[in-house]
Amino acid sequence: MSQLPVLMYHNVSDGTAKSKGLTISKEKLEEQFRYLSDNHYATFHLSELESKSDLPERSVVITFDDVTENQLLFAVPLLEQYNLKAVFFIPFSYIGKTDQWNKGSEKIMDMEQLLSINPDVVEFGYHSYLHRRYSELTDAEIEEDFNNCNALILESGLAVYPAVAYPYGNYPKKEPAKTHFKEQLQKHGMKMGLRIGNKVNSFPFKDSFEINRIDVKGQWNLFKFKIRLKFGKLF
Repeated sequence: MSQLPVLMYHNVSDGTAKSKGLTISKEKLEEQFRYLSDNHYATFHLSELESKSDLPERSVVITFDDVTENQLLFAVPLLEQYNLKAVFFIPFSYIGKTDQWNKGSEKIMDMEQLLSINPDVVEFGYHSYLHRRYSELTDAEIEEDFNNCNALILESGLAVYPAVAYPYGNYPKKEPAKTHFKEQLQKHGMKMGLRIGNKVNSFPFKDSFEINRIDVKGQWNLFKFKIRLKFGKLF
């Protein structure tokens, strides 16, 4: 089995003073991307993993949640510069608005901006419609959420791979609700589901609806990034 870390990013800031928590400075992000490039890490879109049974020794999936405008300004050019691929997860109801589930201070890309991004660099996935916790939703609410996502995708012509990053990393974790939730995801055409977990995945995935992501924090130095990339959260 291969080892596959999946990195999770959110906002990118212009300046190191703002680099903490879910926000990373463009300087630190470039440092991390340069490390991946210099050390010959292979990056993948989730759709590419379907046809693979094994991966190069140094492989990684880079993901960004929320499609904030700062990702377009700072992350996309760095991905292009270092010849890396990433997956951006869209909270569809908020396209062209702000992150209203949070403080509402970050602009979300509009559809024109999303369509302008090179699909060879960025693959899109689902981050639900209303950015609500799946464990708190009924079957009918989950169905409505996916239907609204798919209607917008169909209307816009945007290419979106059927993988969902759970808002807040939240999903039912106890049986029988967990199994039922995964059945709901399959019913709505999802092929993968991404949690947080802060662990490095084995590949092929043991459970494609419990893919772990490493929550990259803006305050990390490069040494801590390297440790988490290799081992995930140790304690």
